Amino acid sequence: MRFKANLRNTRTFSKLVAALSSLEKIAWMRLDDETVRFTVIPDSGSQVWASLSIDFILDNWTIQSAEPNNTINLELPLMPLQRALKSAANAVSASIRLTKKEGMPILSMTITTSTAPVNPAQGVGRFNVNPATRAPGDDPYDDDDGIFTAEPLETHLQREREKIITQDIPVRVLHPETVESIMQPKVREPDVHIQLPPLLQLKAISDRFTKLAVASRAASSSAPATSVNPKLELSANMHGDLRLRLDTDTLDVESRWDGLENPQLDPGQLTCAIEDHPSTRFRNEGPNKWATVRVDGKDWSRVLSVGRLDGRVIACFADDHALILYVYVPHHDDPQADDSVITVSFLPPLPSSSRISASSIRNCPNSVSSSIMCLHTAHEETASEA
Repeated sequence: MRFKANLRNTRTFSKLVAALSSLEKIAWMRLDDETVRFTVIPDSGSQVWASLSIDFILDNWTIQSAEPNNTINLELPLMPLQRALKSAANAVSASIRLTKKEGMPILSMTITTSTAPVNPAQGVGRFNVNPATRAPGDDPYDDDDGIFTAEPLETHLQREREKIITQDIPVRVLHPETVESIMQPKVREPDVHIQLPPLLQLKAISDRFTKLAVASRAASSSAPATSVNPKLELSANMHGDLRLRLDTDTLDVESRWDGLENPQLDPGQLTCAIEDHPSTRFRNEGPNKWATVRVDGKDWSRVLSVGRLDGRVIACFADDHALILYVYVPHHDDPQADDSVITVSFLPPLPSSSRISASSIRNCPNSVSSSIMCLHTAHEETASEA
């Protein structure tokens, strides 16, 4: 088993790992010839499935294993990986390889940085060439006839200094049988699919609502304010509207966005006729037909930290059942490349047997196109809050 590669897009990679670490300390990393996948499945709360094209974060890679497609499965701690990537943010180069140290498997990251050169002293301080400071007769080869004035020799030799940093990340190599039963969540076809406003904007309002709920409970009840996390109500329709609501015994507040995009479906990729799709029914019933889910306020806030990736986000609502977020991370170095996809799932304990048909999205400029198991689109600006 061998794995080594150079790192690229380290800033975006670091932001992704930071977002994942806000949900869980440990992640499952799956490498193969074409993709890098990160999966976070906490004991409770949201699951995250990130699928990245291998050339998005790696360059000049070598992956070898006895498994199909040279698959390697690793369990790794996210905080040490995040610290290592921070060290590589401004590096001249960075590489990573799977190796062993004292018999234990590790991911070893080698980071090369450069330090600013120090200006050397001027020539006068290093060469005694000033006739005024030299005793007569010291130089037997002196041919100074007084016609030309002697000048000091100035040099500006500067050399950058390189510093090499090694960061070792402990990992556990997982046997294929250990992970073969881990499957991406399956839910029914979405009733509503909509592009979300900027996640950091949505997070700020969500956090405000959560704090209001905690304060309200503390003021009206003798129970500890943190005994049960507040629930937020998210609703969307097929006419570009999104609603965030907090409804308690003492509070009923909401924030609303309109003019958002509902991506078009590709009939050729659907398992049913487009007129029979749940989203068509929701669209035909008008703007008062909402799909609604309730989410844990604190868990929702942690998930919205993926907004630091600056990607476009599509939310798929299965009414009163599940919410799936697809975050599309653009390749800034290659605008023509497909965006990488991060999937976040809010699921009930027993999801239905069918799945969101993510490949049902058309590849056209103003719609969402198909990608690996997920919705996909080119990066563009999101709508503003109403």
